[in-house]
Amino acid sequence: MKVFGKYDLESVEIRDPSLRTVISLENSRVHSFGRHSKRPLGKMNINVVERLVNKLMRGGTGEKTSGKVIRTRGRLQGKKLRVMKSVEEAFEIIEKRTKKNPVQVLVDALENSAPREDVTRVAYGGVSYQIAVDVSATRRIDLALRNMALSALMRTFNKPTSLGQSLAQEIIYTADKDVQNSYAIKKRDEVERMARSAR
Repeated sequence: MKVFGKYDLESVEIRDPSLRTVISLENSRVHSFGRHSKRPLGKMNINVVERLVNKLMRGGTGEKTSGKVIRTRGRLQGKKLRVMKSVEEAFEIIEKRTKKNPVQVLVDALENSAPREDVTRVAYGGVSYQIAVDVSATRRIDLALRNMALSALMRTFNKPTSLGQSLAQEIIYTADKDVQNSYAIKKRDEVERMARSAR
């Protein structure tokens, strides 16, 4: 079983025990044609690389994200084959720079950027305030993938950098726990800091 016919999934190790059940490495296909979309928690059966591809297909937020307005005008939305080529390019760059299996680097990045705590709004007697809550494993992976995809879109927006290059940079920075350069780790720290103050 190899992703893109190049990268082996058998040797990939998931060190975080809470994420082992929600990171799927069973199927090497990167395009499942939505066969799991109608089932409850069906995304847990989708390969983690395909979930990253799906997150990258968003058409931009249209609102400010970290001081930038991202509108892709539909350039990436729904173009799955184009995004798959970008992810494949990112994996080639990761393999050249790190000399490791890029799927393993992606899994390490997800483990490093998945927040453990978040805040939610609760109302008691007409007064609403925020309290800290634990984050489920599925939401942890969703948040980590979303932050990495947003970072890649922001790095490439109105710049000569390609999506594959910016995605490779973000995955490498996050896997190396580079707090200065990794957007996903900054967002994780911000969410966990808010949760600590809301305890």
